[in-house]
Amino acid sequence: MKNNSNPNLKRVIVDFKKLTPEILAMVVDKFPDGYDDRDVITFKNANYETVEAVEIITEDTKYLVKISERLEKVMENYDEGDYEDYDDDDPEAVQDPFS
Repeated sequence: MKNNSNPNLKRVIVDFKKLTPEILAMVVDKFPDGYDDRDVITFKNANYETVEAVEIITEDTKYLVKISERLEKVMENYDEGDYEDYDDDDPEAVQDPFS
């Protein structure tokens, strides 16, 4: 992960339904013990709703991953082996832990 000094980064907001194994792995790598209040970014979306997210920056993209109970549960139970049979960019791979 890189610093955010590049103003030309592509910006992507990711909610749980769009969470891929690759992005989940980056979140778990950056926050292995979970995130806390100082890691959370708060902003208004296009509908003027308040959104809380954590930031993941790669070489070319800044991801804002929306915080939710589902994200926290999946992070707690993360095992890289659970995603071996999926493509890194498959949003169907990360299953809802409450269903």
